[in-house]
Amino acid sequence: MNQSAPITVWITRTVKPGREPDYEQAMHEFAQRSLELNGQLGVHINRPVAGSGSRDYRVVRKFDSREALESFKVSALYREWNDIVRELTEGEPRFEELAGLESWFTPPGVTLRPLPKWKMASVTFVAVYPLTSLLPPFFGRWLFPWHPLLINLVTTGAIVAALSWVIMPLITRILRGWLHS
Repeated sequence: MNQSAPITVWITRTVKPGREPDYEQAMHEFAQRSLELNGQLGVHINRPVAGSGSRDYRVVRKFDSREALESFKVSALYREWNDIVRELTEGEPRFEELAGLESWFTPPGVTLRPLPKWKMASVTFVAVYPLTSLLPPFFGRWLFPWHPLLINLVTTGAIVAALSWVIMPLITRILRGWLHS
């Protein structure tokens, strides 16, 4: 696992009935102060949808590395925040990490919400299929004296690199409207 790759987490808390104004004030103050910690790339607060009856607040935090996330979790500021909101919320906070394929579908500056897995799978298929159809014969032709496992290693590396830095960013930008509709 790459310790220096950016990481995004969702932290969900259920606020006690009637304590929403207090929670929002405390959250605003904490969010502003927490951005001064090392490794912070941003924070966004998703409030419950009006009229839904939900009291779940989801905070989306981005960190520049796993190390920054772990430092955040043990910081005095975060411990102080947990002490403050303990009386305002029910239960413990729930953490979810965005990792793997989900990170390709997370444009910067966009309010995050879970995408349907079938949409992520469809876009991934559209990206992977041409690469797995075209690159193996290409590398096989140019590297034919090599052992097949080495050819497969080079081909797989090229596919992963193309997906990570070219194809998925391009496709998710092109299909952003459909993905997030």
